[in-house]
Amino acid sequence: MEIVKGFVSHIIYRNANNGYTVFEFMADEEVTCVGSFQAIDEGEMYRLSGEYVEHSVYGSQFKVESYEAMEPEDEVSMERYLGSGAIRGVGPSLAARIVKKFGTETFRIIETEPERLAEVKGISERKAMEISEQMEEKRGMREAMIFLQKYGISNTLAVRIYDTYGQKLYSILQENPYKLADDIDGIGFKRADELAAKIGIHMDSDFRIRSGILYTLLQASADGHTYLPYEILVSRAAALLGLKEEYVQTQIPNLAMDKKLVLKKNGEQVFCYASVFYYTELSCAKMLFDLNGSMVEGGEFLPGQEEKIRSKIEKLARAQKIELEELQKQAVLESIRHGIFILSGGPGTGKTTTINMIIRYFESEGMDIFLAAPTGRAAKRMTEATGYEARTIHRMLELSGAASEEGRKASFEKNEDNPLEADVIIVDEMSMVDVSLFQSLLKAVAPGTRLILVGDVNQLPSVGAGQVLKDLMQSGCFCSVVLKKIFRQAGESDIVLNAHRINRGEPIALDNKSKDFFFLERKDIPVIYKHMVQLIRDKLPSYVKASPYDIQVLTPMRKGNLGVDTLNGILQTYLNEKDASKKEVQIGETLFREGDKVMQTKNNYQLEWEVVSRYGIPIDRGVGVFNGDMGILKEINDYAQTVVIEYDEGRRVTYAYAQMDEVQLAYAITIHKSQGSEYPAVIMPLMGGPKMLFNRNLLYTGVTRAKYCVTILGSRQVVADMIANESEAKRYTSLDMRIREIQGGE
Repeated sequence: MEIVKGFVSHIIYRNANNGYTVFEFMADEEVTCVGSFQAIDEGEMYRLSGEYVEHSVYGSQFKVESYEAMEPEDEVSMERYLGSGAIRGVGPSLAARIVKKFGTETFRIIETEPERLAEVKGISERKAMEISEQMEEKRGMREAMIFLQKYGISNTLAVRIYDTYGQKLYSILQENPYKLADDIDGIGFKRADELAAKIGIHMDSDFRIRSGILYTLLQASADGHTYLPYEILVSRAAALLGLKEEYVQTQIPNLAMDKKLVLKKNGEQVFCYASVFYYTELSCAKMLFDLNGSMVEGGEFLPGQEEKIRSKIEKLARAQKIELEELQKQAVLESIRHGIFILSGGPGTGKTTTINMIIRYFESEGMDIFLAAPTGRAAKRMTEATGYEARTIHRMLELSGAASEEGRKASFEKNEDNPLEADVIIVDEMSMVDVSLFQSLLKAVAPGTRLILVGDVNQLPSVGAGQVLKDLMQSGCFCSVVLKKIFRQAGESDIVLNAHRINRGEPIALDNKSKDFFFLERKDIPVIYKHMVQLIRDKLPSYVKASPYDIQVLTPMRKGNLGVDTLNGILQTYLNEKDASKKEVQIGETLFREGDKVMQTKNNYQLEWEVVSRYGIPIDRGVGVFNGDMGILKEINDYAQTVVIEYDEGRRVTYAYAQMDEVQLAYAITIHKSQGSEYPAVIMPLMGGPKMLFNRNLLYTGVTRAKYCVTILGSRQVVADMIANESEAKRYTSLDMRIREIQGGE
């Protein structure tokens, strides 16, 4: 490890997201340095530790492993610093005059007697104070960085902490470091707790217990819950904090008084909500009440009116050369009658045909119709099935890219003050919509607009908190039609027939007599790997007329021999082989390679994307990349430490290396992550796992993701056990309760 001392003479490149910086550094001679720095300016003095490396393109560089800010120690260093541009309004000639006047006392004068700077020609009293303030701010930042580094806080987080609190950070850290978890994205309870322990905060501190309770609810929301029963919250929080339950019980009422929690009695039970989720559910219930008026005068059709509408529906159906069953006609009729209408049903039951008839009817009435779905893939499928443009919900609501008042939620241009200008809004794949996105959607729907919600209630619930579609139907307050008849063409598919059998808990034939549903009994894990690669690379592409990229491995788990993490490493090796022409980079535990199939794993409302023409000219721009979006890794730039990923519709996103913790390889994904997507062929390795996970609901969702072909590799008994296992992980949500309260006028 070598050490060099000097100052930053010129910053060549800086990545604001991860702090990666390339700069010229004047030591005994000028050297190009590379490393991660957040608070760095031209003119700053540093003691750098690292080693000289030879870059294949850029030649000799000093790779910085660690660094320490230094105060200029002599007149030459002081003059260099002041004249470097680090202090606005001070150039080399003025810096020379200041140092000539005050010598080695220059910095002391600036900090303690700044008014004396006015003794130098060209400096007014006002300018003297500005120079002093800038020096103080930079010194404060440096001291804060050094202070926070002692507690193991990275430069990136240290800058965020300083930007948030300034000089108050010292008192906040001493009194209540858990405040960081509330105020700063990227610092959760666990990191704040580690920091508190180093500072010496007691385990039974009120701040610690309250923060732990709120963190427990936050973790619960990540599992889909909008509340926890009192006993479960107390038990989980006590286990997290390592304290007796009575410590937690004491603080819950205090959090409720501070409006951080809402406690709601339900019979003998008490439900505990993080305030944001209680008021989100309540807000949704109120808006649904306002939208759910009858769309016909007096609440019922006039005499003869229903027959007239039915006649028109049948005429439109004949024009489209389709035959509607009675429930489908009823669904179209109810969508006309009600402000809110829900259409549900399994695969092959004619949901798409019914949506098409609803669209044709309202179109014939001269109404403006918007179509939307939660994901890009689902919106694309909706467009292909209807012939009308469908957008993602985020795009329809015009995601702004700016954080909302809550700091972590999205902000949309379309809202209660600027509603969607449509007469009818149809949203597909509603089982995927969480309660927060649903609230944003409802805010943008003006009373008098028809809202038609479509989805399969038997699919897995949303990744985010809530189970909106299920709660809406369970409330019993909205008109809904559930289609059940499997149509002839769909009935020729064993994918559709087996999906319905699975949903009813009936056994399925695994005899390989089907043209689109296959089962390969395999007990040896390496053999499963081998056949998986053969299927994707050699067998299925020609069979389903698709590329290997479009064939998707779906698995119940993240961990284990047949979990996402292991499978992706193996599939990458064979489907995107190492090649001298492909750059690669190790980020955390994942090796990324150009050409990899990848997926975004969390909603990021600030990420910018652009679509470029064949000549490289941007033709469309926007913000937002969402949980479940899949794409191809196009470019790795190790100099700028960035990765370019291209998502559906040619949307290109540039990630800093530090942001790649939001991206994973996607040759294999969990069944949960596949919601709303459809693939030409699906491969499912099933060899057993946790009973709560390996259930009927999961198998049903996985099978229904395939359009032309399902192949299951593994154990016949595991498939049978999953069909027999009705148990689902309980999801604590209460939108249905809030709806009944509002509708009942309670």
